[in-house]
Amino acid sequence: MPKADFRSDNTAGASPEIFAALERAGHGRATSYGDDACSRRLRARFSEIFERDVLVYPVVTGSAGNCLALAAVTPPFGAVFCHRESHINSDECGAPAFFTGGAKLVLLEGKAAKIDPKDFARALAQPVSLHQEKPAALSLSQLTERGALYDVEEIAALCALAKQQGLAVHMDGARFANALAASGRTPAEMTWKAGVDLLVFGATKNGALLAEALIVFDRKGLADVDRLRKRAGHLLSKMRFVSAQLEAYLEEDLWLRNAAHANAMAATMAAGLANLEGARILTPVQGNQLFVQLPLPVIAALQEADILFYPWGAPDDGVIRLVTSFATEQHEIEVFLSVVRDRLAGGDEVGPAPAQTRE
Repeated sequence: MPKADFRSDNTAGASPEIFAALERAGHGRATSYGDDACSRRLRARFSEIFERDVLVYPVVTGSAGNCLALAAVTPPFGAVFCHRESHINSDECGAPAFFTGGAKLVLLEGKAAKIDPKDFARALAQPVSLHQEKPAALSLSQLTERGALYDVEEIAALCALAKQQGLAVHMDGARFANALAASGRTPAEMTWKAGVDLLVFGATKNGALLAEALIVFDRKGLADVDRLRKRAGHLLSKMRFVSAQLEAYLEEDLWLRNAAHANAMAATMAAGLANLEGARILTPVQGNQLFVQLPLPVIAALQEADILFYPWGAPDDGVIRLVTSFATEQHEIEVFLSVVRDRLAGGDEVGPAPAQTRE
C-alpha cells in the first residue's frame, strides 16, 4: 500500500453506507429495468432535493450521463460549446460526437478551466451559415478540470447568454457535491434556477461504487432520453443496484458530508503548502483538487516515498495534480507535507511557472 494516494478521487473505495445498501438490495425480488421500488423512490428524493419535479436516469459512468444529455439536446449537425479542458473534450474519446451522431465541440477559453463569458459571447456572435454546425448546447463542468468553482452568478450569466441564442445548458457534475459543499448554495440555486437544463449528478468519485444520475429539469424539446439510454446500453436490467447506491448516497446528506471532508483535506494541504518557499499553488483551491508546482527533486522525493499523484503538463514543468477524497486521512496529508518541507529545507528551488498555468 502507498503511504498516500492523491492520484484521483476515483482511487478511493466506497462508503460503508453504499455497501450496506447494496447488500439490502440483493435480497428478494424486484421488477427489472428501473421499475423497482428503489428507483421510484429515487425520483421522488431527487425532486425533493432540487425543489421541483425532475426526471432521473441512473447510469454507471459519467461519460454515459454526459453523452446522453448532449444527445438529448443536440442534433447530428449541432455544435456544443465547452471549455478546451473540459472532460467531454479531453477525456471521453470522442463519445459526445459518437452519441450525438456527429455534433461538433466548439472549444472556449478561460482561466482555471472556467469558460470566459466574453469568449463565449464572441463565439456566439459569429455568423453561422448552412455550411456550418448549428449552435445547440453549452456544457459547463462543476467543479472544472482545474478544480475551480462556478458560483451561481457565473452560471446564471453563462446560461443567460446561451438561452438568448436558444441553446440548452448541460452541467457535467462529476464533482457537483464538492462544488455545492464549497458554495453554501442549494442544489436548485446551482442548477435549474440559474438556467441549467440537464445535470449529470456525480456519485462515483464521492463514495459510490459505480453510480451517476442524469437529472432532467425540463423535458420540453428533448429527444427521447429513454430510448437513447436503451440504445447506449445503460438501461440496466437490475437497475435497483445503481438506484440503491444513489439512494444511500443521498440519505442523511452522505453526499455532502463526504464532499465536505474531501474539500477540508484539500484545504489542509493547501494551508500546509502556502507558506513554503519553493512551492506554488497555481489555481485557487475551492474544492478537492490542487495544482502545485514543485522543484523536480522534490517531486522525485515524493515518488521515492511512495506518495502517488499525477504529473500535469510537460514533465519538466514540475506541476502535479493532487486530489483528495472522502477517504483521505490526515496522516496522508502530513506525510506529503513532511517530505516537501524536508526537501525544500535542503534548498531545492522551484522554476518559473509554465505559461499554460498562469491563471
